[in-house]
Amino acid sequence: MLALLSGGLQILIFPKPSLFFLCWIAIVPLLYALIRGRGGEGELLDSEGRSLRPFTLGQGFLLAWLSGIVWYAGTCYWIYPVMHSYGNLAPIVAVLVTLGYCLAMGLHHGLFGLLVVLMVRRSTAGNRRPLLTAPFFWVAVELLRERVVSVPWEPLGNSQINNIPLSRIAEFTGVYGVSLAIMLVNCVFTAALLFRGKRRKNLLISAIAATIALQMGIFAKPAPFPATQQAVLVQPNIPVLENKDWTRDYYDHTVAEMAQLSVKAMPKNPPDHPGLIVWPESPAPFFISDPRLQHWLVAIAQDTNSFLIVGSIGMVENSPAGEQPLNSALVIDPKGNILGRYDKMHLVPFGEYVPFKKVLFFASKLTREVGEWGRGTDRKVFDLNGTKTGVFICYESIFPDEIREFAINGAQVFVNISNDGWYGETGAPFQHLDMSRMRAIENHRWILLSTNSGTTTSIDPYGRMIVQAERNVRTALLAPFAAVSEGTFYSRNGDVFAWICVVISLVVIFFRFRIAARTMIEAPTA
Repeated sequence: MLALLSGGLQILIFPKPSLFFLCWIAIVPLLYALIRGRGGEGELLDSEGRSLRPFTLGQGFLLAWLSGIVWYAGTCYWIYPVMHSYGNLAPIVAVLVTLGYCLAMGLHHGLFGLLVVLMVRRSTAGNRRPLLTAPFFWVAVELLRERVVSVPWEPLGNSQINNIPLSRIAEFTGVYGVSLAIMLVNCVFTAALLFRGKRRKNLLISAIAATIALQMGIFAKPAPFPATQQAVLVQPNIPVLENKDWTRDYYDHTVAEMAQLSVKAMPKNPPDHPGLIVWPESPAPFFISDPRLQHWLVAIAQDTNSFLIVGSIGMVENSPAGEQPLNSALVIDPKGNILGRYDKMHLVPFGEYVPFKKVLFFASKLTREVGEWGRGTDRKVFDLNGTKTGVFICYESIFPDEIREFAINGAQVFVNISNDGWYGETGAPFQHLDMSRMRAIENHRWILLSTNSGTTTSIDPYGRMIVQAERNVRTALLAPFAAVSEGTFYSRNGDVFAWICVVISLVVIFFRFRIAARTMIEAPTA
């Protein structure tokens, strides 16, 4: 029940709905259960409240795994409608895919539980060592999700995206530093429940005081960042259609409306200060090689004296795998010339490719729907009249270490084009939005987020949304931004902090096993 409660609390701290303040206690029930073990109230407990009947490593793993499954089921429930409605999978198959995802991703929680129980069973210092090491284990597991499993959806630190003073830790540590701070408070609350008497009272007061002090940052209102430029972010709200529905007339009508929105929203720019217009990733068949699209884009660029960044479809050239489509962002200068393009590098599993095809033979229908998209090879930065601009596409925004490479390559502003229309009115678009906002904080950069159907916004270097477009309407947003040149510690050095947490975790585990081995050797002598 405690594991289920912990999973439920973790669901509530991410949108929607978002009870972000629960993050300070969300892991407490799980930690309490793992450390107390199988002893009941008043039975087989030592003087510090630790169970004398601790869980086995397998039991600790299963308990935390259950908590993780609940968290992913409640947070990523949107996988089912995506697989069923757009992947054209039968309901039972879509349920199995969603369940498989939750079971697989919940293993990370399971690993965390195993490590905590390992410390409980090896500890000779009561509850102190497991609670001291748990925050480092948590961060190490979050980094594992990003680097090995490649699905770092909603780290714990993202729950404090609106807490500007606290979230700015990410400029040095990435989102993982915020996760560690939250876990430290969870561990103090857990200690208060485990200990007795005066120590319980003191720890409880300390935990409450720390929570209030850290959460008070939600009311902070730093001065606005000066914006020196404006961009037009077009939100076309294009529905997902079958290929046969994209008739010539419908195609021309759609592009004409987007062009009209672009031209109407763009203010007059002097010749030496061209503007910027962004079209998002969308389900439209906007092939770069299509002369009709090229004609429209050249006309828009010249009429508005603007650079264009356009979500479109390129093709792999001279590939051993044959012809493959590319999810691309085409960049056009104010004269209508193609300046270059960025091809998406990090593809969406089961969205743009199907991993482990031979193993997942039952997903053959999904494989046909998804196809096989090609991958880009370079995180390009484009010089738009002196403003160095990095462009990334949709899913890529959830990877901190990859996005910082644009800043390393000289990007002064980020443009994120995305299509979250697949998710419908679930929590997914808002979860995705918060991860984009965290990338702005980590790198101290403005982000222009242009989406197909919602969450189109301008994000400042503190992660604040300055202007927003209404969801599910075809519109254009005039978005302020500025070029920022100074980098952050995180931009320059990456996940140094998270790797330190990994090293600490490994050292602790090594010494626990070494001490245990030495104890076993010395026992017969004693």
